[in-house]
Amino acid sequence: MSEQLRVGVVGAGRMGADHVRRLHERISGARPVAVADPDLDAAKRAADGVAGCRAEQDPAAVIEASDVDAVVLVTPGATHEELLLACVERGVPVLCEKPLTPDSSAALRVVRAEVARGRQLIQVGFMRRFDAEHAELKRLLDAEELGRALVLHCAHRNAAAPPEFTDAMMIFDSVVHEIDTARWLLGEEITAVSARRAPATRNAPAGLHDPQLVSLETASGVLVEVEIFVHAQFGYQVRCEAVCESGTATAGGDAGLLRNTAGRWGGSVAADFRDRFQPAFDAEFQRWVRAAARGGIDGASAWDGYAAAAVCEAGVSAQTGGRTAVDLVPRPDFYAREEAP
Repeated sequence: MSEQLRVGVVGAGRMGADHVRRLHERISGARPVAVADPDLDAAKRAADGVAGCRAEQDPAAVIEASDVDAVVLVTPGATHEELLLACVERGVPVLCEKPLTPDSSAALRVVRAEVARGRQLIQVGFMRRFDAEHAELKRLLDAEELGRALVLHCAHRNAAAPPEFTDAMMIFDSVVHEIDTARWLLGEEITAVSARRAPATRNAPAGLHDPQLVSLETASGVLVEVEIFVHAQFGYQVRCEAVCESGTATAGGDAGLLRNTAGRWGGSVAADFRDRFQPAFDAEFQRWVRAAARGGIDGASAWDGYAAAAVCEAGVSAQTGGRTAVDLVPRPDFYAREEAP
């Protein structure tokens, strides 16, 4: 391996292009050397202005390249299994944007391939683990400074969602973040999911039940309440309040700069997730680069991706079928050591 980690980015959509710029401009110890996308023009645009970075149309041309030490995967979830298995077979570390795969069966095949390989190579891009406020909340809960956690109240609000957004995507594309956050903060698995539909906002397309309340139950009985609202109009907002035995603590409380002007007071709300979580993305990539240079990961594992997929499947079932138990296989000892920050 060269002194700098040579990274190939597979997927040149808006997020993939963001990650190319992130690696080029803000991350030390790494440089993007190749971008692949079926839309070759998109790959060329993402690579433009990055010295020594080439554009490819075939993902295999990046994953199998001898000058690629690690891969960032930013393609649609349906393509992930094949590409992840190729990375595992070659033995290159990979940072995979969520989901690991769109279903738990495929995720389990990826997990078993990684176990057979004998080394954790796959990190799933659950970036809230790297957000400063969420990391502080994790530290507080681990230390039980406010006693045991009893309830988590979460809110996940987007200004708007694409017109093709579905009820299932409410879970798989949005609540999946709260699922991983809850598992990580509490250090235990989610065992059951319930979902309730509020009156649909007039801003949602016909047929979409928005907002919804999703309830998660953990192995020890902690309750996690998630409000998911993807057409909230006013901006992007993520909050997590932990209710503990002797106090509460909140991440994402919008406690930034408050202004008083023109007879009003207030602050600002992020426009979208890239604005809100850019520092978390940067921290995630920096830590991943350092870990990948050693051949490993430093964040959510393939097991975490599988568990999230299994909970999402239960969540979709709960939208129409009531409380649904989560069906998880036993966690392999291979994943017993916690990799996440």
